Amino acid sequence: MKAAVYHRFGGPDVVRIEEQTKPTPQRGELLVKVQATTVSAADYRARTKHVPKGLKLRSSVTLGFITPRIRVLGMDIAGVIESVGPDVARFKPGDEVIAMLGGKFGGHAEYVTVPQDGAITEKPANLTFEEAAALVFGGITAQAFLGRTSMDPGMSVLVNGASGAVGTAAVQLANIARAHVTAVCSGANAELVRSLGAETVIDYTKEDFTQAVAAYDIIVDCVGNVPFRQLQPLIKPGGALLSVITDLNGVLAAGLRSRRTGTHITAGNVPFIAADLAHIARLAETGQLRPVIDCTFDLTDIAEAHRHVSAGRKRGNAVVQVAVPSARQPSVDTK
Repeated sequence: MKAAVYHRFGGPDVVRIEEQTKPTPQRGELLVKVQATTVSAADYRARTKHVPKGLKLRSSVTLGFITPRIRVLGMDIAGVIESVGPDVARFKPGDEVIAMLGGKFGGHAEYVTVPQDGAITEKPANLTFEEAAALVFGGITAQAFLGRTSMDPGMSVLVNGASGAVGTAAVQLANIARAHVTAVCSGANAELVRSLGAETVIDYTKEDFTQAVAAYDIIVDCVGNVPFRQLQPLIKPGGALLSVITDLNGVLAAGLRSRRTGTHITAGNVPFIAADLAHIARLAETGQLRPVIDCTFDLTDIAEAHRHVSAGRKRGNAVVQVAVPSARQPSVDTK
């Protein structure tokens, strides 16, 4: 099979297309023929080892210290089950699925194995494979973090980094919950986040959102560029800070800060589970949640996809077509 492989850490051009051995599903595993995937911020961090302060040693245990331990990146997939291993009951060959592979990676290839009890669910029938792949990374991450707190109608939610993969999903999920959403992004992306449900947009190139008088029930920080001492005054008593991206100090201090301030803080990695992905898929199938696709690349152009993500201006998702593109459903707006 063809796969996007990297043998050293570095820039986009370290990723090359190579022939690899097609995997065989083991007990409890599914072999998925990948139709589409994305290049995410996690792929960028794994390729470059540009991780938040203090996390390089911890991340190196998984990624490798000198050379990559995991040679094929790609955290998310949309595809078709080709075969199953022994003791698989939930899925069968021919099923169309989406899956979050997490730290296992492996999605930037024509085939990948997925445990049947992993973060995998049926693909929304109304979406193409490319659109479905664009749901996974941002959707399951936003749902996993928001699921750590209570979000009731009328609450105020601020999303920092609202135009990225996780941010666009968080804006939509908060809007679905009938919360009042404030989005922090560049002015160029204001129209996009408003179309997703943001009532207020703060252009970070012109205004420092931490100086605003407003306070919020929930802050979803998808950037990790503001210290806690500046965020805490913006959170209402008993509110929540969901730090999707944070440094080592943010992870280690979360519990103490929660007890000291009364703010519910979730920081660092959260588990990816099938129930969260299934919830996202249902919302997409009913038209409540839509994928946001910035651009689409062929697998053979994987280095260009990495280069685009490295620029740091991705709107939503950079999708990679691994197989022949599926027919687009005109009823779904991906922009």
